[in-house]
Amino acid sequence: MPETARILIIDDDRAFRVGTGALLADEGYEVDAAPSGDAGLDMLRGGEFDMVLLDLRMEGRTGLSVLEELRQAGNDVPVLMLTGFATVDSAVAALKLGADDYLTKPCDNALLRSKIKAILARREPVLGVGASRIVGTGTRMREVKRAIARVAPTESTVLLRGATGTGKELIARALHEESPRRGRPYVAVNCSALAEGLLESELFGHARGAFTGAVQERKGMFEEANHGTVFLDEIGDVSPGMQAKLLRVLQEREVVRVGTARPVQVDVRVVAATHRDLEAMVEEGTFRKDLYFRLKVFQIRVPELKDRPEDVPALAGAALARWNERVEPSRRITGLSEDAVAVMQAYDWPGNVRELMTAIEYACIVCEGGRILAHHLPEEVREGAAAGVGAPAGGSANGDARRAEARAPEPARRYVAPGADAEREAILHALEEADGNRTKAAAALGMGRTTLWQKLKEYGI
Repeated sequence: MPETARILIIDDDRAFRVGTGALLADEGYEVDAAPSGDAGLDMLRGGEFDMVLLDLRMEGRTGLSVLEELRQAGNDVPVLMLTGFATVDSAVAALKLGADDYLTKPCDNALLRSKIKAILARREPVLGVGASRIVGTGTRMREVKRAIARVAPTESTVLLRGATGTGKELIARALHEESPRRGRPYVAVNCSALAEGLLESELFGHARGAFTGAVQERKGMFEEANHGTVFLDEIGDVSPGMQAKLLRVLQEREVVRVGTARPVQVDVRVVAATHRDLEAMVEEGTFRKDLYFRLKVFQIRVPELKDRPEDVPALAGAALARWNERVEPSRRITGLSEDAVAVMQAYDWPGNVRELMTAIEYACIVCEGGRILAHHLPEEVREGAAAGVGAPAGGSANGDARRAEARAPEPARRYVAPGADAEREAILHALEEADGNRTKAAAALGMGRTTLWQKLKEYGI
């Protein structure tokens, strides 16, 4: 069962919505509710849910109508149908439309809890070791993993959408390693890192004498990856001429080496990625519409780190494990303090996962072994967290509490600063007594955490 599954209750009975919502919240679920079928569909279009409790008979749109529209739209969110008017026909109709199970009202609480757990458990994606490096248990990353599980076994082209640094290349490799092509070559190329002429040669190969320096015939990446996977990163940055050549590969399954006219057949699965708005580029005429549709057979949207703060501790732990594998035992890091985690979850991470990994490596160097405390983190992370820059609204209950703590106003009692030398000594003493925990040190000093951070910077602590 997911750690913080998000459940939507669609029911026109207010007492049921409130009572069942409270019951599920006590079980640790994130619960939303809608009073009608239309309202529920609007919520499902606007957000991601791990499961829906759907009343069969409601005023206006019925539960069966809601379920039918969901499935026709390709939304496979698990649905548990609920009704006080149980009939065999309605149960069969719901199951035929794609409901996962059926329960009559009034619901036995123990039975409801067990059915929810069972449905969530069997809907979790089954992935192999190829996807084990993808870190994240929140709702958004579970949806990414479900998408990988659905499309990896197919031959379909996949387009990864998301900001720079979100881990698109890791997902591309997982798609390859979870596919039937896993034993064949995987080749990745950053399309924005090479000039057009060089990119063409790298992808398609060249004949001897095709250009200055081409002293011998050379296969391109598509030929090298024959029967495997080619990952085209930053596909939105390629020129119109290169777009036409890539379209030919996707349509005809053949490449033409630079300096020749002879096509070479290739069998490759293409995964592409971009941070650009391809739809806008198509409208502007800077990206070919036919190539766009060839690429977007199946899309996976990779969330930014600011939208999944619940995954920050796990990502930081993965970065620490990587550091510990590379250093002497004396420099290994034992973990992060709660204060450091709170700071990291309050920060915006404009550079996404890549920035987090860099920040952890910096902290490991500064820490020199032991446990990472908040003041070991890079200055921009600490200052951004203190200012509440871009602090995300979503996330787990624990993440919300930590972010609230990081941005909490100063205590009602007024902090009166002593002389500078005495103040510095008092801060050092409080930090020592609190074992580096700035939240505890700030409380002992009678000041807010933001004030403490400012004082630490002022005194160079």
